[in-house]
Amino acid sequence: MRFNYDVIVVGAGHAGCEAAAAAANLGSRTLLITLDMNKIAQMSCNPAVGGIAKGQIVREIDALGGYMGIVTDRTAIQFRMLNRSKGPAMWSPRAQSDRLRFIESWREILDGISNLDIWQDMVSQLLINEVESAVRGVKTMLGVEFYASSVVLTNGTFLNGLMHVGRVQFTGGRISEPSSYGLTEQLRYLGIRSDRMKTGTPVRIDGRSVYFEEMTEQSGENDFRKFSYLDTVHRELKSLSCWTLYTNEACHEILREGLSESPLYNGQIRSIGPRYCPSIETKIVTFADRTQHQLFLEPEGESTNEYYLNGFSSSLPFDIQFRALQQIPAFRDIQLYRPGYAIEYDFFDPTQLYHTLETKQVRNLFFAGQINGTTGYEEAAGQGLVAGVNSHIKCHGGEPFVLARDEAYIGVLIDDLVTKGVDEPYRMFTSRAEYRILLRQDNADMRLTEKAYKLGLANKYRYNLLKEKRLFIDSIISFVETFPVKPSQIDGALVKYGTAPLSHGCKLIEIIKRPQIRLSDMVDIFPELERQFNLIPKIRREEVMEAAEILMKYSGYIKREQQIAEKTGRLEHIVIRDKFDYDTIQSLSTEARQKLKRINPETIAQASRIPGISPSDINILLVLLRR
Repeated sequence: MRFNYDVIVVGAGHAGCEAAAAAANLGSRTLLITLDMNKIAQMSCNPAVGGIAKGQIVREIDALGGYMGIVTDRTAIQFRMLNRSKGPAMWSPRAQSDRLRFIESWREILDGISNLDIWQDMVSQLLINEVESAVRGVKTMLGVEFYASSVVLTNGTFLNGLMHVGRVQFTGGRISEPSSYGLTEQLRYLGIRSDRMKTGTPVRIDGRSVYFEEMTEQSGENDFRKFSYLDTVHRELKSLSCWTLYTNEACHEILREGLSESPLYNGQIRSIGPRYCPSIETKIVTFADRTQHQLFLEPEGESTNEYYLNGFSSSLPFDIQFRALQQIPAFRDIQLYRPGYAIEYDFFDPTQLYHTLETKQVRNLFFAGQINGTTGYEEAAGQGLVAGVNSHIKCHGGEPFVLARDEAYIGVLIDDLVTKGVDEPYRMFTSRAEYRILLRQDNADMRLTEKAYKLGLANKYRYNLLKEKRLFIDSIISFVETFPVKPSQIDGALVKYGTAPLSHGCKLIEIIKRPQIRLSDMVDIFPELERQFNLIPKIRREEVMEAAEILMKYSGYIKREQQIAEKTGRLEHIVIRDKFDYDTIQSLSTEARQKLKRINPETIAQASRIPGISPSDINILLVLLRR
């Protein structure tokens, strides 16, 4: 039995699993502490991974050598690429997963990491070296003390968790799981500001009681796409459909009658709730003119009758939830496994963190996931990976691992948190990224795998796959750029695809750049191009074709955004942390002095992104730096 570690990770949700795996794979002796070893990486809310911008984060985690993408591919029961009607910067992969197999797959991975131990217990206290203001370990509810050079807290919704179903209140971090006590109070004593947030989850339904024929089927896609860039990971389970349906006025009327019993409207809940995933009672109040709201019935697994009702999150009393659902024709004979509920929990202001996710008040202490005011499995996992890497670096030395806003959605996420803070549960969207043409889901490996390989997180096999993919893409683009096309060869096809015929000969790339034309269309016409693709292993052919086509079609936009990123990036290298006493700079506005002092930004670029900091404030800082 070992009691001394390099890294201790508290909590085995999506953030904790990625953090522990990253630290251990980099060489740190790591301990993962969880309340329940049978619920590692539990999908507490919907049984799905990915979605708008979230899917990009999962691909980034995979490109960096993390595991969320691998686990999702192994346990997927449906896969779809969202936003296909828009440009590739907006394409976002999403998968339904088998909830139980997701846990089993993560547990198998963690058990296979030799540097990683697991301990089942609740952490009630941090062990602090007060002289150095540094963490040195943890103490558990059982009184066991573990020591480490770095500690990562990924407590999810468990810190002083309080659940609500109507006026009924009970403590817990998730349904039937105890809350965690003691840490919030200790962290406040150490000077770390906290607040409360609220989230919720819908009813779970027995599929045998549902009339599927009265809903609209939403089937998945069965093509080459998946989350992991590895060519050894594939979807293994049978594909299942989701189903769409709508609420109605009769349903809304019962919900309205119950609003006085809603914790959200009777004063029982006062904490901050999610704007972008509102409860059904919030929807009928905010959108009072709407006569219906769309719902999605999602399977929980390959061999279970349990379904998740996306869009019907609620903390209303059970009988109101039940009677309201009965008004929907497909649910007239509905049988529930459990009602929806709301949960309040503690989080900590993320502006108290460095970009490494280390706290400013306590050295070697890292926060990741919902403890930082975020929502979503993917946002948590991305933070967990970064925190795990940096906790290892704090033990063994090295440059801090920080992702820039033009490198990854994970970089956007963390920079938003530590620079702007949160006033509601933070959820990632493509609109939050100013360089989203660069941050596509198809090129996450191109952006990040080499960085991860140099760090030691991505293995040689993954890196070799990347190098091979680059060669294939470059060879296709080089061929298309130089291959001549005559009007007689292509005009018939151009008319067929609804685009103008050629007036003179050109290179094939000029044809590919037309929005009506796909690269795959040209393979059928030009045997020379087909021979180029036959040089690529079949398992990777479509992935390479899609990546090459995107680079060719959008080359002008990509180049322009790269130039903007490089120009803005110069300010990222002007370090200002601890260089100013902001209270003495009277030429700054009062708001600017207060915010710059509180956040103490690392660079001029970070300072410019703080809400309330004006361009004139930045110019003042630049003038002072020149002096």
